[in-house]
Amino acid sequence: MATIYSLVYSPGASEHTPPYHFNRRPTQTVTLIAGHGIQGDHKAGHHPERQLNIMSYETLQHLAEAGFQVAPGQMGEQIIVQGLALETLESGTQLQLGEAVIEVVKPRNGCAWFIQVQGKATPPGALGVLAKVLLGGSIHVGDSVSIKTAETVETSA
Repeated sequence: MATIYSLVYSPGASEHTPPYHFNRRPTQTVTLIAGHGIQGDHKAGHHPERQLNIMSYETLQHLAEAGFQVAPGQMGEQIIVQGLALETLESGTQLQLGEAVIEVVKPRNGCAWFIQVQGKATPPGALGVLAKVLLGGSIHVGDSVSIKTAETVETSA
């Protein structure tokens, strides 16, 4: 069973002075807002196609072996999911996270800021996915994560 391994949020903009890092704060619970992102997150509501940055725990372990800093938030992600290969999900796939429902928009690619923070680029497809919030609600570390099938999408509509 897949679960939420880690949650972080950004209380403000990242400092663009050494030592470079993403401004992320770990938390046990966040509230997702439909069409917006994480309540209280500095970047929420600015980009309809990238309300959430999500990575898999397993991918992060491989990146750690390659020398990347992978503690929660250090890759710029907001949610880490354990037990689900996010990189295999197609755009449009819906996931149930706790009370919330999200939709995968596209694979996440690194940017110049990511390279500045990490000191190198990642292999293509190694940064998880960008997603949007369809149904808001509270999510917690340890909550289950499941792929919504056509049947479950119809019954929850």
